[in-house]
Amino acid sequence: MVTPEMSKRLLAEFVGTFWLVFGGCGSAIFAAGYLSTPTLGSGAPVHLGIGFLGVALAFGLTVVTMAYAVGHVSGAHFNPAVTIGLTVAKRFEWKDVPGYVAAQVLGGLAAGGALWAIARGRDLFDATGNMAANGFAEHSPGGYSMFAVLCAEVLLTMFFVYVILGVTRESAPTGFAPLAIGFCLTLIHLISIPISNTSVNPARSTAVAFFNGDGAPGQLWLFWVAPIVGAAIAGATFHLITGVDRRDRDISGAVRAEDVVVPDGVDPDAPRLTT
Repeated sequence: MVTPEMSKRLLAEFVGTFWLVFGGCGSAIFAAGYLSTPTLGSGAPVHLGIGFLGVALAFGLTVVTMAYAVGHVSGAHFNPAVTIGLTVAKRFEWKDVPGYVAAQVLGGLAAGGALWAIARGRDLFDATGNMAANGFAEHSPGGYSMFAVLCAEVLLTMFFVYVILGVTRESAPTGFAPLAIGFCLTLIHLISIPISNTSVNPARSTAVAFFNGDGAPGQLWLFWVAPIVGAAIAGATFHLITGVDRRDRDISGAVRAEDVVVPDGVDPDAPRLTT
């Protein structure tokens, strides 16, 4: 039975993932390569699109805005890989993972459907291959191989979860976590849009794959496997980097004295950084 508290958390994850997909993928579909029309001036069309930089910023801004809006409700995962990475790091309960992942996937699919419905409002629009889907080989924007895309998605998701785990600790500057996470996602997109159209989020990939077609559904497996592997690596190794092994499953990441692992030969009472 889903409690009222959990219902609120799942709804927050649904809405947050919807906004991430709608804002991020929407910017790629509608605004990345926009050309002026005769109503905007005479002569040759002018490129008014936002390009890779604009799309990268759009994805980052969706996370920043929604993390501030509902992060206090659900923890602002908006990403099955993040949920699993946090769980591996013992910052989240395994029993809550299925509900979170379902809410994220459904929120993403709802956004994908909304984008498809809006895009069809333009004459001659063809959704096939034009819904900001992720892909490798012939479906990679830059023609990158499956192995290259796999490596990129694992590494980028791993560092994304490292950042999330680090900035959500209580000892981190208060109120700045959404900014750091959003900037990190922006940077990730700046690196990898040409490689894979950037996933690092299975819900984002699933959201548009079936509306896009053109091989995207058949390649979707990679954009589940790679982000989850990367997130799990980060969750499993974060305590080795920081010396903090969380056992109380608190998404806030508060650091307690008993959580800090002190190396042999180091005075446990000596002043030390906990970040």
